[in-house]
Amino acid sequence: MSQYRKHALPMAIAIALSVFDASVSEATAQDAQPASASTLDQIVVTGTRSKDRTVLDSPVPIDVLTPEDLRAAGAVNGELGQALAALLPSFNFPRQSNSGGSDHVRAAQLRGMSPDQVLVLVNGKRFHTSALVNADTKIGRGTTPVDFNAIPISSIKRIEVLRDGAGAQYGSDAIAGVVNIILDDAPEGGEVTASYGAFHTDFKPTGRTITDGQSGFASAKFGARLGGDGGFVRAGIESNQHEPTNRAGFDQIPSWENQSPANLALQGKRNYAAGDPQSENYSGWVNAELPLADNVRAYAFGIYTQRRTIGDNYFRYPDSDANVPAIYPDGYRPESQGYNRDVNLTAGARGRIGEWDYDGSLTWGGNSFAYDLRNSVNVSLGPDSPTSFRIGKYEGTQSTANLDLSRSVEWGTTLYTVATGAEYRRETFRTYAGDPASYEVGPVAGAPIGAQAGGGLTPQDTANLSRHVGAAYLDISADLTERLFADAAARYEHYNDFGSAWTGKLSGRYAFTPNYALRGAISNNIRAPSLSQVGFESTSTGYGANGELVQGRVLSVNNPIARGLGATPLQPEKSRNISLGFTARLGEHFDASLDVYRIDVDHRVTLSETIATDGLESYILANYGVPGVQSVAFFTNAVDTRTRGAELVANYRHPAYGGNLTLTGTYSYNRTSIRKVRDTPPQLAALGADAVLFGLEERNTLTDAAPRQRGALTAKWDAPRWSLLGRLTRQGATTRVFDFGGGFVPTQTYAARWQLDAEVEWHATERLSLAIGGQNITDQYPTRSIADIAYAGNFPYDVISPIGVNGAYWYGRVRYTF
Repeated sequence: MSQYRKHALPMAIAIALSVFDASVSEATAQDAQPASASTLDQIVVTGTRSKDRTVLDSPVPIDVLTPEDLRAAGAVNGELGQALAALLPSFNFPRQSNSGGSDHVRAAQLRGMSPDQVLVLVNGKRFHTSALVNADTKIGRGTTPVDFNAIPISSIKRIEVLRDGAGAQYGSDAIAGVVNIILDDAPEGGEVTASYGAFHTDFKPTGRTITDGQSGFASAKFGARLGGDGGFVRAGIESNQHEPTNRAGFDQIPSWENQSPANLALQGKRNYAAGDPQSENYSGWVNAELPLADNVRAYAFGIYTQRRTIGDNYFRYPDSDANVPAIYPDGYRPESQGYNRDVNLTAGARGRIGEWDYDGSLTWGGNSFAYDLRNSVNVSLGPDSPTSFRIGKYEGTQSTANLDLSRSVEWGTTLYTVATGAEYRRETFRTYAGDPASYEVGPVAGAPIGAQAGGGLTPQDTANLSRHVGAAYLDISADLTERLFADAAARYEHYNDFGSAWTGKLSGRYAFTPNYALRGAISNNIRAPSLSQVGFESTSTGYGANGELVQGRVLSVNNPIARGLGATPLQPEKSRNISLGFTARLGEHFDASLDVYRIDVDHRVTLSETIATDGLESYILANYGVPGVQSVAFFTNAVDTRTRGAELVANYRHPAYGGNLTLTGTYSYNRTSIRKVRDTPPQLAALGADAVLFGLEERNTLTDAAPRQRGALTAKWDAPRWSLLGRLTRQGATTRVFDFGGGFVPTQTYAARWQLDAEVEWHATERLSLAIGGQNITDQYPTRSIADIAYAGNFPYDVISPIGVNGAYWYGRVRYTF
């Protein structure tokens, strides 16, 4: 345990108690009124260029989350992604294990779509994606997501989540929606927060009570005024530490392994690890604005995050082809190490020239991911093999220049808001080779080649790509009558590698009465394949035929091997979105919204099936001279999909017992179906009947691996001295399909589960609060996996269930504002 983890909580409690002792007399004299919990009248800036739209009268569904909401989510280790999953009706943030790079960068879904089909903004400016492709995960396989956990949760003033396609307004990637993170801009005061928690669970597969996953979180932020007329600087730092969890079962030794005395001696032991990776995260942020002259304000903001994570891989047995007994006489379990660095910087100016409001900015963002292995071996090198390797490094950057203009135009008796603008974006993606020992062929004939759990990237397979994107848009909106609001937007985008495209959106809201309204939108959107999807390559180990470990490669579409198997240049995804909603507000106490939608996506970018036919390895060696490739996958536009869904949000607010009671109910349903699958290329089909471009496993990834339904009921009571929260969530069912070839297709549906979260917060003084709480406090687990999926008892639970595999999590938090 690090010094931070050992001392952070006691120090935080000591500070809190000293502050409490100094200020308790001041607080007892005060009788503050409970703050209103309503955000319905909050003016939103996402989804429309009009400056007077609120959550309830927006023409598209928008959720607004406050810092109080995020704190009450009780997210493990202060993870923003997990907080959003607890609070939003259509947000899924699965935890992965033994999943290669996905152990280090978690992907999120909105409306059941792919993680890279949601656009993330910070203060309205595009945030960069990860440089790492999620190649070994189940949900979001083959995507390049935004790493939500790279954004410090303490930096946030509010989050606006637009649940609708918005490509005409914001550009590529906004197929499922937009998440706009507004940074804290308080011009004075500050806050210090510390929390500590751990999982404490009754783990039935081993009959043990386990306490692990200890997590420490600390943040501090402050603000100061700059110049006059509202200038400010707000800055903060954040630290997150999380110990690993392990929910592996007792090893029964897989039947395909050598049943030797050395291997059987490990039977009944916990040789594998399944759960959260160890992580250590540090971040800092700043948000500033300075008045320069009349109607001119300069602004700048930035986020820096670095994170080190350690994930687990499959155990290698003593008498195994994947072991060198001279190095590991008792077998070994490789560990992957990820070194993530994210930087995002923006500077700009806004003001007014004549009748036009303008906003011009420059943004630079990038992610660097270095991938290492330790406790591994390159078996082909024999006893001389090193045990630690640099597997490769991935870097992606995004530079954006924006100019946005808007004004009001009166035409007849109607006042229109006209907005127009242009954007230029340059994106880069570059990969670096791993250590030579991580991929080279050693002198041991017939032995597996490359580092176990992930062979290194070779110099021949590295990529250095860039692209230029130019765009211009026009947006016109107005209250056409007292009851009808309409918004029309059109956008032109040009990619130097994928050509040009037009997107458009028409949305509107019709109020039957001041309290009841219909809203709807129709749009088309695009998402160009990311540069990492074009150039990414990696080597990893996963399930193969009969459940055996297979060394496989993800190939770029430019790789000669992929081309020889029928890979073709990627095309942009194109979607058509339709939504219709109803909103109601009864007095000041109750409001509700129901939205239904359909999203059709053509040429969806996915990874192909993992191709592992009997003749593949010899075919690649004979035709391309590359040994040891047992399976391959490459990117393709093989499938068209249709997603249908519905979302219900209802809120009830009322004073109660000296405070405010808020009841919130949410329900979401989405179902993705396959509209069209393109034929397997003849080059691939020639390898055998099991060689298919898009089959059972990838169909399962898009349609059933994520939950179709999710519902939650939250009750929160706020008073001057106490805050109480309870949240009951029903996590929907999920289905896992493995296709091991030869008709062996293990399949299991994991039943829906109820999860109960709770928190009690005591406002000891006006400035000091103490809280205790728990997630999944009834210690629920998914359905136990069947024998064909449990991997000889080592993985008793599957990670695709949203309730996770860790059990109950308990935490305490102290917060002081000044």
